[in-house]
Amino acid sequence: MIMRKIATLLFTLVLALPLTAKVELPSIFSEHMVLQQKENVAIWGKSDGKKVTVTVSWSKKKLSATPDRDGNWFLRVPTPSAGGPYEITFNDGEKLTLKNVLIGEVWYCSGQSNMEMPLRGFGGQPVEHGTEYIVGASPGVPIRICNIPNKKSAAPILSPEGVWKENRPENVCNISAVAYFFACRLHSVLDVPVGIIVCDWGGSAIEAWIRRDILEKDFPGEFDTSFLDGGDISERKVANSCILYNGMVNALIPFTFKGMIWYQGETNRGRPEQYTRLQTAYVKMMRGLFQNPDAPFYFTQIAPYPYGQHGSLFTSGYFYEAQQKCLELIPHSGMAATVDVGSYYTVHPPQKKEVGDRLAYLALVNDYGIKGINPVSPAYKSVEFSGADAIVTFETDALGLAPRKTPLEGFELAGEDRVFHPATAMADNNTVTINCEEVPAPVAVRYCFRNWGKGSLFNAFGIPALPFRTDGWDDLKE
Repeated sequence: MIMRKIATLLFTLVLALPLTAKVELPSIFSEHMVLQQKENVAIWGKSDGKKVTVTVSWSKKKLSATPDRDGNWFLRVPTPSAGGPYEITFNDGEKLTLKNVLIGEVWYCSGQSNMEMPLRGFGGQPVEHGTEYIVGASPGVPIRICNIPNKKSAAPILSPEGVWKENRPENVCNISAVAYFFACRLHSVLDVPVGIIVCDWGGSAIEAWIRRDILEKDFPGEFDTSFLDGGDISERKVANSCILYNGMVNALIPFTFKGMIWYQGETNRGRPEQYTRLQTAYVKMMRGLFQNPDAPFYFTQIAPYPYGQHGSLFTSGYFYEAQQKCLELIPHSGMAATVDVGSYYTVHPPQKKEVGDRLAYLALVNDYGIKGINPVSPAYKSVEFSGADAIVTFETDALGLAPRKTPLEGFELAGEDRVFHPATAMADNNTVTINCEEVPAPVAVRYCFRNWGKGSLFNAFGIPALPFRTDGWDDLKE
């Protein structure tokens, strides 16, 4: 009787122990994950030195990898067209199976607080439509999310900590609103599973997301990286070089994704010329490290905000120009304009759905072959001065500008005195005619070029025109 009780107790203890396998996977390879469709996706892990066999339920073919002397193994697995759920089994003598794996479209989403702002909003700063999308989240809708925990590090970390989660209210309420709205739009149009890997940190500078050797080689003397050589970095701000690349990005390499969306720039706003070079270097780095040289990169224009009354009132205008230059320097890129959805009262505007949708429109047209819309903002092309009028021509499609025959806000004129005054403006086809009683002989036009402004000009699909100036006066304060 006593022996039977002991045997029963031992059996119960065995059942209570966690089931482990010798194969170890980075946490980003977890149940509920999404793998990029129709690709040779990267999968890696550790083993005790035995050959690892990988079996996938969408194929009868078995794949294998032999660990190196440190136990690290790597292989690429061909994926089919979108579908699932599937299973992936890893076996080096002991089996580890991942269930509920989907095949679809995977996007990497990164930036600072406007990317970080979750569907539930920040304290006292709600997100429009956030509640609607939170309560409507259902695991039956195949959107999966992987949020990378915030971590700073002086040296590159090798193992990520994010895990994939299903589309449930308790999960999506804490995820990036921009990224989630982006994923929802892709899924609603493409009708395939969508996975988003969210890697963001409020207040971060772009240089914090860039690898040390790139900053030291391509930006000599511009950034201090010496603090990375030992010591405690816990008090270092997230604007410091490399520490977010080390703590959050390095461990994800080379996970396979379709493309990237990016919402960052407020912290770098005062360094426009440098930012153009930094963002170009960042994209080149990410495409190289993730072995995806043609990965689409869609970024968000920083939104209008007063930023106080200290310094130049045109700092954001200069930064808009820097972001627009990136479009010329970065192949397969696009920018979602936000000049119409800023908030005078917070640097975190509530209209995140517009941002996510506009990023998705760029992807849908450029990468998924959707036709019938133009997701590209009208852009300044040229100006002609005729008496008291300035006539600005825009680069746009055949449908032209909107609204027409309606007074537009945000335009300013200046004469030889370099003093800008609010002007009256009216669109017609692809031109806008601007005049102002205070400026009888205009020589310069600006549109939404200040820190705070409200865009009023769009293309026929509601995509806002980009801010611009026709002058080169960099020394104006107000």
